[in-house]
Amino acid sequence: MLGEVIASVRNRRPLVHCITNYVTANDCANLLLASGSSVIMADAPEEAAEITAMCDGLVINMGTPNRARLDAMIKAGMAANALGHPVVLDPVGVGCSAMRMDAARKMLACVRFAAVRGNASEIRTLAEGTAAYRGVDADTDAVSSERTAMQLAGMIGAVVVVTGETDFVTDGRKAFRCTNGHPMMRTVTGTGCQLSALLGACLASGGDIPLNAALAAVCTMGLCGELAHARLLPEDGNASLRNYIIDAMYHMTPDILEEGARYEVYA
Repeated sequence: MLGEVIASVRNRRPLVHCITNYVTANDCANLLLASGSSVIMADAPEEAAEITAMCDGLVINMGTPNRARLDAMIKAGMAANALGHPVVLDPVGVGCSAMRMDAARKMLACVRFAAVRGNASEIRTLAEGTAAYRGVDADTDAVSSERTAMQLAGMIGAVVVVTGETDFVTDGRKAFRCTNGHPMMRTVTGTGCQLSALLGACLASGGDIPLNAALAAVCTMGLCGELAHARLLPEDGNASLRNYIIDAMYHMTPDILEEGARYEVYA
């Protein structure tokens, strides 16, 4: 099941428009290229909709927002909706400021998202409209966050992915827990952003079940982290892990994913 998604990305080579943050843009682009997809990054409001029309999917990342970039995100999202292309939202630090909170509310009101990916605190903030944490890496109780994710998925009609020690993927009706990954991935800035970009490629590659496409992306990214860590030499550190994650994506195959993916149906 999951291997078919990765094979589809390789075969269809979707072009993904990423309006992402400048901290992780290069890593997101390289991971998408390693997956077999193509990428374009354009955040000027004057061309956002036009660029989106050329692409197969759109990824919106709120990591480094400003007024112009947020305007571009909404214009691009509405253009993707008009064409029936999947849109992914990564609400980085959504509860850190009133500006991010207002921008997220406006995007959810104007754009239909196929998937939303964030940590537990970010997902809770979107679902409840309030923030009670500091920073972009804060976490909350796992069971509570899973219920909140299912609630948000039902509210907005999208697949919701909560990343953490155990990742959770749901469409509001069915859900999976995924345990792929390695703790050292937390020392590399942007692995979550890379996952959001990969979500865009998997959703843009077709298939009738977005939940399966999202689960494939989550398991793939976690497995890449595991394979990357296994390559580390004693003198290697997080910079090597960063590169090895992209290498692992480049060499990922359907068979490797099917053998290495660890997930269970949420009861």
